[in-house]
Amino acid sequence: MSNLAGTPGDITRRQMLRRIGMTALIAGPGAGLLTACATGGGAAPAAPASAAPSAGGAVSAKNPFGVAADAPLEVVIFKGGLGDSYATEVHEPLYKKAFPQAQVKHVATQQIAQTLQPRFAGGDVPDMIANSGTDLMDNGALQQEGQLLELTELWDAPSIDDPSKKVRDMVAPGTVESGLISGKPYLMNYVFSAYGLWYDSALFEKNGWTPPKTFEEFKTFAEKAKAAGITPFAYAGKNAAYYAYWMILISAAKIEGNQILVDVDNLVDGVWQRDAMKQSAAAWAEIAKYMDKSFEGLIHTEVQLRQNQGKVALYPSGSWLENEQKAQTPETFKYALTPTPSVTAADKLPFEAIRAAAGEAYIVPAKAKNPKGGLEYLRIMLSKEGARGFTEKSGNITVVTGAADGLELSPGNASLSAAQTAAGQNIVTFSSFENWYKEFETELRKQTNALMFGRISADEFCEKMQKAADKTKSDSSITKQNRTV
Repeated sequence: MSNLAGTPGDITRRQMLRRIGMTALIAGPGAGLLTACATGGGAAPAAPASAAPSAGGAVSAKNPFGVAADAPLEVVIFKGGLGDSYATEVHEPLYKKAFPQAQVKHVATQQIAQTLQPRFAGGDVPDMIANSGTDLMDNGALQQEGQLLELTELWDAPSIDDPSKKVRDMVAPGTVESGLISGKPYLMNYVFSAYGLWYDSALFEKNGWTPPKTFEEFKTFAEKAKAAGITPFAYAGKNAAYYAYWMILISAAKIEGNQILVDVDNLVDGVWQRDAMKQSAAAWAEIAKYMDKSFEGLIHTEVQLRQNQGKVALYPSGSWLENEQKAQTPETFKYALTPTPSVTAADKLPFEAIRAAAGEAYIVPAKAKNPKGGLEYLRIMLSKEGARGFTEKSGNITVVTGAADGLELSPGNASLSAAQTAAGQNIVTFSSFENWYKEFETELRKQTNALMFGRISADEFCEKMQKAADKTKSDSSITKQNRTV
């Protein structure tokens, strides 16, 4: 979005985008629609008559939000690596079981912003949204303009499994905090993900390889993989540059400690030019030299398919990867996770440290027709039955403690479990800027590609990102956020 800054006219356009909570990714498939909606003259169209909020029903132990029994519910799901069968075959049927008279409308899309922006502009919004993917909406801007329902009521509601406990007591530590905007919970982050380098353990075993534990070992391994005709490391530059910047940030946190990621979120002066950030960027840029420049024009599924075909050794991603690729994965391929290698011998966090956090944000629009139904839908998702069903359908573990106990785990999830055990308390913290400052995040994608495909140096990368952070910090039209942990 940096191309929108500069002239007064551009600023007006950017502020208009923010006014309707839609600063998300003006480039790409939804660009034409975003521009048309942002600059169109006249008042926004009036919401249709059906947009009137439901009157609500009686509050009870089983219906703590007072959902109207016959109020329609509309659910919009990002249909990406998680699919959407968890919604159609688990959560929506559970909602229908609780409210048999309710009509549940299901919408699946990979273009969340493109699909929903006209509806937000017109005042006709769904009741619950899985806001994810490359074309996700800007949660920070949505909250700033009053478009998100605060979820304190959800977290303080009685759990479906044990009404003597609150919903917040049934999830992994840090879950509620990961969804804070302006100090209050607006996002229900549902998937407990781990991030690192994924590989085929069968391929590594066949070649006598072990995942590298240091960047020196990484370069030695890269030479071996290259000699075997395999790309040592790769990611998709066209739509998944964030997979690479996650690795840069994780490595920076391993060098300095988690405070550097807290400071990135808080736009602390000079954070991008600290030694840890420069060392991390330089280390990853060295590994990227083994990657063909054609990967900048590929999307994530294309690179992931190449890995399934034995053409890519190590791939940066999260623990949804195995499920996302299940249709393309040969039976002989066994997904496994290894942490990012240590950059220096003096790293604050050990090699075993991994980033593990609640992710995949689910939101309830404040102006939904049935926001109480949206809250109840999230409460159902946070039940053990809802969470277990999600794991069975999506192959991903949720934040609900103990929900996956007893399930037979896939190779990737078994590896994830082992990695979490090895990490212990050495967990790299989450990042919040992706939800808080979408324009800044878009610039980070751009500069990450420039670094990883050899157009700029690590020092230039850090300098450009510091300028982007300073610009965000000085922009009075952007509401600033703060985290302490």
